[in-house]
Amino acid sequence: MPEQLPYGSWPSPLTAAWASASALRLDGAAFVGDEIWWGESLPDEAGRVAVVRRRADGSSEVVLPAPANARSRVHEYGGGAWTVSDDGILFFVDKSDQRVRRLRPGGEAEALTPDEAGTHFGGLRWQRGTLLAVRERERDGASPERHIVAIATRSDGAADTAGDASPVTVLAGGSDFLAQPALSPDGAQLAWVAWDHPDMPWDRTRVRVARMGDPASARDITDGATAALQPEWVSDDELLLLDEPTGRWNVYRLDANGHDAADAVSPADADTGGGLWVLGTRWYAPLADGRILAVRTHGSDELVLIDSSGRAVPLPFPATARVQIEDVANGRALVSGSAPGAAGLWTVDLADGSVSAVRGGAPDIDDAWIPHARQLTVDGPHGPVHAFAYPPTNPDAVGDAGELPPYLVWVHGGPTAHVGGTADSKVAYFTSRGIGVLDVNYGGSTGYGRSYRDRLKGQWGVVDVDDVAAAARGLSDEGLADGARLAIEGGSAGGWTVLAALVSTDVFGAGVSRYGVGDARALAAETHDFEARYLDGLIGPLPEAEDVYIERSPLSRPERFRVPLLLLQGDEDAVVPPAQAEAIRDALVAQGVPHAYVLYAGEGHGFRRTETVVHALESELAFLGRVFGFATPGVAAIELD
Repeated sequence: MPEQLPYGSWPSPLTAAWASASALRLDGAAFVGDEIWWGESLPDEAGRVAVVRRRADGSSEVVLPAPANARSRVHEYGGGAWTVSDDGILFFVDKSDQRVRRLRPGGEAEALTPDEAGTHFGGLRWQRGTLLAVRERERDGASPERHIVAIATRSDGAADTAGDASPVTVLAGGSDFLAQPALSPDGAQLAWVAWDHPDMPWDRTRVRVARMGDPASARDITDGATAALQPEWVSDDELLLLDEPTGRWNVYRLDANGHDAADAVSPADADTGGGLWVLGTRWYAPLADGRILAVRTHGSDELVLIDSSGRAVPLPFPATARVQIEDVANGRALVSGSAPGAAGLWTVDLADGSVSAVRGGAPDIDDAWIPHARQLTVDGPHGPVHAFAYPPTNPDAVGDAGELPPYLVWVHGGPTAHVGGTADSKVAYFTSRGIGVLDVNYGGSTGYGRSYRDRLKGQWGVVDVDDVAAAARGLSDEGLADGARLAIEGGSAGGWTVLAALVSTDVFGAGVSRYGVGDARALAAETHDFEARYLDGLIGPLPEAEDVYIERSPLSRPERFRVPLLLLQGDEDAVVPPAQAEAIRDALVAQGVPHAYVLYAGEGHGFRRTETVVHALESELAFLGRVFGFATPGVAAIELD
């Protein structure tokens, strides 16, 4: 019989250490013969990314041992930091110096690229015997220079990094940003995605094609009016790619010579595509038999098989959030994603649709502890607002009679990003204690089409704030949440919305900002090149829109900070430097607002170390208990300044 206890104070076996260990972070996967390889961030090793392989007999071993760390800095967010050849040679970007190395399992890593300060590689892709990559070179007083390159791998393992011969061959350039290179089957042509400041890759891009070894032959095969993504060759002259002329990303077929207009393969009122935040992202894969395996998103993710007639058949895949297609081979697919309670990596048999877990994929607790999402759509001042609500869920406890639960309203980062309706371990950590979670896809989020995404154009700090406030009010108005105990939490761009909501609405009684933005002008001046012009579209170009930057920035209205705030920050964050959090802290001190500021050594933009994740979760729970007046069994109280 469940015990009746105040919301927020429910005892729970789901500790912060459990939540950290269950928060699997995968970084790519591939079939290698009869083995499966994947990249995995190891929180107990300071978040380093190791590459692991599972043999045919089911045993696993680490291929990339410590201290090597497969992390790229291209576009700051990296991605595609490793790949593997058909015969099992690992190529990876080492975080320490950003050089590309090769490693035969059990051997010593050997550098393939020169030791050049300020040079980064990412988006590695092994295709048809060629190692492709995106190379980024910093330049004094100018934006970095980027190219698609081929890296010589030399079969004897000895890279030619000295003398006249260069180990790196430039294949394409001429744009501020390049991504997703793909070689034609005959190896004669290269396709890639390109875009230039001030656009972001979800605003406008071009898919370009050039003859291999002839960068000057580059030509556009899309018109640059939309955000085309992920070219993949299906013959020597024909490509598939993602485009959105109807306002939804769908798969299109295109003659690479420009003889025919692009045709939608399987039109749908859903998105196959999303924000290209990291290199190496794949939303679909052409199969050898002519079918296409694709992820479709409208709120949640769905895995579908598209046949030659364009008919899409949904597959019974366990994950419904963050679904990515990692690799396909021999009638099977490797697909990653988030299922209720656990992220994972699965194989999918493309003949019968059967699914088998490779890594993770199922929580190590009873399903009774995992909350089920309720899809919520409310009317906001700018149109409908989509969210997922996770109610307090604990098989051993219920709330006191007549009491409504406190809720934590989550604001995702980006802001051009998306959350699906799947409870992860962090959600369960809070809901198991009697605290509900509302995860909001405010205007500007992907997964609902171009018009929903464009709602945030010029309106960052307005639409996002109004939408999260509307979603929170809607939950309270339905009698599902205690309107006096609503807290708001977000990181990065989500932290901006947290701070902006606290100074411009009275909906929330507390806030948690993880490496949040308090001063938009400082962000524009200090952030990295990938996002250097992002704010042009979100707020307006500088200096013309400087007054708007000042008006929107939470730090411009310090007197409006009134409710308690928890600030969590990494000291190595290059995207939102600690100076932002410290300016907010100083404003809170000046206003006499109760707060706590925690600076984590060795952490960047997003927390990876076990001790950091555990401390941050426990601090957040203790903070909510302190502000909203409930006990937090097993978690020490927090002091507020």
